[in-house]
Amino acid sequence: MRRVLLKRHVLILRYSGFAALATIANLAAQRGVLHLANGRLEASVGFISAMVVGTGAGLVLKYILDKRWIFYDPSSGLANHSRKFALYTVMGIATTVIFWASETGFWLIWHSQPMRELGAVLGLTVGYITKYNLDRRFVFGRPAGAGQT
Repeated sequence: MRRVLLKRHVLILRYSGFAALATIANLAAQRGVLHLANGRLEASVGFISAMVVGTGAGLVLKYILDKRWIFYDPSSGLANHSRKFALYTVMGIATTVIFWASETGFWLIWHSQPMRELGAVLGLTVGYITKYNLDRRFVFGRPAGAGQT
């Protein structure tokens, strides 16, 4: 397996950048669903639909980026991708609960879209830190260069 040594700060910056891209994809998908649902669905149904669609969009993008640029996973084929994506998704369940709880809590307290999104960003930040450690251990193995200075 090809291993590329990454300095810790490069790994952190890259992972943070990918998390930011996935967060943007997540929130953009949510806004799209909320826009489409406005007046067509009950507010709670629209809200839950937006969270599910946004989470899916962020999950797929983050998996693709992490697999290639964080963990340098060379595996290919449908069976390998299916198994790893399933594990990646399972690792994301606990972190999704953190994200959804934060986003929902901010919405219930302030009832404003900017505060809902702030709650989402804070929840995603905590969730991504947790997810990196779970993915490193259970999905991809230790990433190239982790712990290097």
